[in-house]
Amino acid sequence: MEKALEYGASFLSINTEIPFFDSIEGQQEVLKQLDSQYPNRIRFVTSFSTEGINEEGWATRAIEQIKRGLEKGASGVKIWKNIGMDLKDSQGQFIMIDDERVAPILDYLEKNHILLIGHQGEPKNCWLPLEEMTVDSDRNYFSGHPEYHMFLHPEYPSYQAQMEARDRMLERHPNLQFVGLHLLSMEWSIDQVATRLDKYPNLLTDVAERVCHLQLQAKERREDVRAFMIKYQDRIMYGTDVIDDGSFGDQGVADRFEHLWNFHWDFFATDKELEAPEFSGKFRGLNLPKGVLQKLFYTNAARVYGFE
Repeated sequence: MEKALEYGASFLSINTEIPFFDSIEGQQEVLKQLDSQYPNRIRFVTSFSTEGINEEGWATRAIEQIKRGLEKGASGVKIWKNIGMDLKDSQGQFIMIDDERVAPILDYLEKNHILLIGHQGEPKNCWLPLEEMTVDSDRNYFSGHPEYHMFLHPEYPSYQAQMEARDRMLERHPNLQFVGLHLLSMEWSIDQVATRLDKYPNLLTDVAERVCHLQLQAKERREDVRAFMIKYQDRIMYGTDVIDDGSFGDQGVADRFEHLWNFHWDFFATDKELEAPEFSGKFRGLNLPKGVLQKLFYTNAARVYGFE
């Protein structure tokens, strides 16, 4: 937070139902304490428990939990990839985001104009053999965590199934305000992202943990990537997805933020020749107009997440 203050940055905590995290309510308490130390610098997004998702009344309980989070000041609601990649129904079938169990929650959010942010699926590389992956960060991660490498687990829903379920959800809830995180998990193709942004007018996205995929495309298609960022300048937000798991130490986390902020700024704001650790070769920064940079790094997130 001290490093953030140096840069004039604010902090969004996306509270998520992850097994090794604190509970959703526990995460909110941490944010409450931080907010008292750093007033008006922190916002958070709440979530809901999927425990008992196959039981009658689960959606009602989830909505009540969402309401409590919103009453505490949440800017919206997070839905995580465990829906689609982990949870199963009583017949052993995976529960996708367009499942009827989830529909009452989506109806409630849509009716009440409550923001939903979603991480569905994974990078497309997750479903490819290691040698066909496009960036070393994915290759290294999945080689070290084969349990999460979907290419090795054909019993799980395919990448296409994940994307189609998300698209069906958006079609059924056209007024839902939705942020598809991580370039909609379509980080490999600005064309695929653009198709969805054109089709779903209430859809936004962010670049958190996917900037290297934009850089890879800029290596061969710099002008196309630049035009993409300019065309959708009101609907793309910057993000890092840095998680402090306690292993870095305070200074290590601050250094990580500072490195990413400056490296990503060079990519979006300058025309410097750059190299990325995730792939070989050089690429040039996009040198985006000042107004586009203002929206990417500040205005869009301030509007969407309530920092204004």
